Amino acid sequence: MSSVVQPCARCGARWAVQGTPMHWCPRCRGVLLSPGRVDAPADRRNYRWVARRPDHRTRKASPTATAPLGPTPKYTQTPRWGLLDPPPAQPSQPVRPLRGIADRRDRLLVLTTVAFVLAGLAEYGRYLILLQNRAKLIPGWLLWISDATVWTFGILAPLCALVAAVSLTAWLIEARKIVFTALGTRDPRKRWTLIAGCLIPGVNLVWPGVFLTELLGRRPDPREQRAVRIWWAAWAFSGLLVLAAILWRDASSLQAEADGVSFTGFTNLCAAGFAVLTLWMVRTLEGRDLRGAPRTAHRWVMAADPAQIVIAPLTPGPVAEPAGAGHDELERTQEEVVAK
Repeated sequence: MSSVVQPCARCGARWAVQGTPMHWCPRCRGVLLSPGRVDAPADRRNYRWVARRPDHRTRKASPTATAPLGPTPKYTQTPRWGLLDPPPAQPSQPVRPLRGIADRRDRLLVLTTVAFVLAGLAEYGRYLILLQNRAKLIPGWLLWISDATVWTFGILAPLCALVAAVSLTAWLIEARKIVFTALGTRDPRKRWTLIAGCLIPGVNLVWPGVFLTELLGRRPDPREQRAVRIWWAAWAFSGLLVLAAILWRDASSLQAEADGVSFTGFTNLCAAGFAVLTLWMVRTLEGRDLRGAPRTAHRWVMAADPAQIVIAPLTPGPVAEPAGAGHDELERTQEEVVAK
């Protein structure tokens, strides 16, 4: 069968061209278009289809009426039937209430870091004022500024840490849901269990590390597992620092109180460092580095080339003649040396 056909402009039938092209359709007596290959794409055909209204022969165009031009038609896929091609409906995603606060996790951690750094600097500024006060009096305005900064950042930093903890808990719930859904199962932990284990003081020193370890799966990535372990150890250590700072505040002597101020500043700076460590751990679990860029994988390739000899092998030198060698043999050796 010939691969060159002539389509009919009226009924759409295709007639194979055997010899000379025809002009009229044998079925409906419509006009046959010019020959072309059956599988020719639309941009390589020497004809095109034109859509007209059914009453285009009877209607008379009004010379005065001008309709505004609409937008240029654009199709996202090949039309199958009719001229109306509505865009495909986007799949509706269920609204999750925890997703909004989980998306603000990084900004809250950065805000917590800045707040704790300022709180630590305020405590060390108070300690310097105490040292200066041993020799001379401190102006009232300077003491007022010190008190204001200590109280402001001393309250603001824990509040930021609390909001960041709630955001991290929401992120943990969403991340566990995504991981277990990909495995075809449901999260074995209830939502209230995750919230209580992450937000109740004392209990949250143990359970967040357990929840994160379960998030890694049965075959965890060594890099992610190491990040979780480092974060878990730092989290337990930070809890001990907070407890020690609270107990040190109740000291009776002046020197112990001054040392407590210095230790509180150190605790605030450690909390700022822990916030940065938390941001690093979370982004490591998401396959990113601390700055948020995708982490690149380093692969070691086994060399298949043969080993190359860098140092030439040593060859044994000439053997020394014994003392009783003959005169003829000595002359022969000298001739060989001269020839070389």
